[in-house]
This record gives sequence, C-alpha cells and structure tokens, in this order.
Amino acid sequence: MNENFINVWVLNSQLERSPYTETAIALRRKYNFKPFDKTRPLAQAIMKGWKKHSPADSLVISLDLELMGRLPVNERHPPYNGAKGYRLFLQESLDGKLPGLREDIPIHWDTLLETAVESGAMVDDGLRVVLTDEHSEQEVLSVLRTSETDAQNYTIVEIDATAFTDGGVLVIDVWVGEAEVSGSFDLFTGDATELVPANALVSAMDVPTNQREVVEYPFEQGQLFKLGAIGNTGENGKINGFLAKISVEPF
Repeated sequence: MNENFINVWVLNSQLERSPYTETAIALRRKYNFKPFDKTRPLAQAIMKGWKKHSPADSLVISLDLELMGRLPVNERHPPYNGAKGYRLFLQESLDGKLPGLREDIPIHWDTLLETAVESGAMVDDGLRVVLTDEHSEQEVLSVLRTSETDAQNYTIVEIDATAFTDGGVLVIDVWVGEAEVSGSFDLFTGDATELVPANALVSAMDVPTNQREVVEYPFEQGQLFKLGAIGNTGENGKINGFLAKISVEPF
C-alpha cells in the first residue's frame, strides 16, 4: 500500500467538523488550538469528501487533490469490510470507479460482487471452518447466487465441529448484503450428498437483503456439517454477499 499511497489522518476537530458551539471554538483558540486553514486546496478536498452524519471517512485523494473514493466508517460492510475489502476499496479508487462517491447512480451490486470474487477479495468455494474449544467462533464472508439451473446452486461452507466430543449447540448468525437478492441457508450433515432444502437439519429461509437471522442446531457429539447458501428464486445468476458468524456453545 505504501507504494501507491501516502497515509495521513486528520482529526475532525482540526477542521472544525465537530458540532462545537462558537464559545467552545473560541475557548480552544484561546489555548492555542490551531485548526487547519480551511481555504487550502487539501482541506477543501477533505471537506468535499465528508459524508453527512458520518463520524469518520476514509478518503482517497489524487496528487491533483481530486477525490477518488470515500469509505465512511459506518459503511464498511461487504464487500468493503475487513482487510481484503479495504484493499478492494483502494484498488477501485485507483481504477477510477469512485467508490462511495457515485451514490446518485444506482449501484450494480451483482457486478461489484463478481469483481470482488474475481479479485480474490471474496471467495465462494473451498470454504471451511474448524471450531475448537480455543476457537469456538469464526466468520465467513462469501457470496450466494440464484440458481442458474433447476438444480440447487449452493455456496457450501464446511463446518468441522468434531472437537466438541460431548456435543453442543451450533449457532449460525447470518447477514445478507445489500444487493437485490434475498438468501436462504440450509444446514446439512457432513456426509449429505443430496443437498435439497427438504433434507436440511435446520434452515433460515428467505432472509431479506440487509437483514440478519440466527439459527441453532443442538448436536450430541462432535461431527461435520455443511452450510448451503443460495439466492432465492428470481433472475438466474444474480448475486449477493453474506456474512456468517459460526460458533458452538458447549452443553
């Protein structure tokens, strides 16, 4: 990252962004508080990039002091959450895609998520979670798709809970992203071969976009599971992101 960016930060108070009263500002100046000169081009670029009601923003600014991207701290959800998501935000800024700055233009989330998969920021296969007493909770960030055929088109997450020899409660907390596709999540045994909703141990059906749901499944001894995530019926090949927090609560 240091090869392409100069990393700096600016306090909101230094540009008097915070809602201080005139009295409070006058008091701060009395004690030699020196805010930035807001007429300078860099300060103007930063102020232009602020998003209303956002407590903090990550901004990418060109050498010509033009805004290239904005990521409000409260909007670091898929595909822009985590280290890989932040890297995606930076790369899109360099590519001229103006992430976070084109909110007046409809976002094509399916294209955006496909780009995230192609770039490696998100994966949709080879997903595996191993839970133990020491690491009893893990998160998976991936994508789900509507079926392109009559057969199920699951994104599969393998869950290894064999370490819990005395059993426990498998808890799956799922959140569906902001694209137009809602999602369903089916839990199967690890040796299941016919992955259809009728064979599921437990399901979270029709979870709306930008919503979450929690499912629980008690098991008596350590075993393997498969979590299948799929987009609900609609136009074939549509895509959305999902975040699954998977954990075991021992009996």
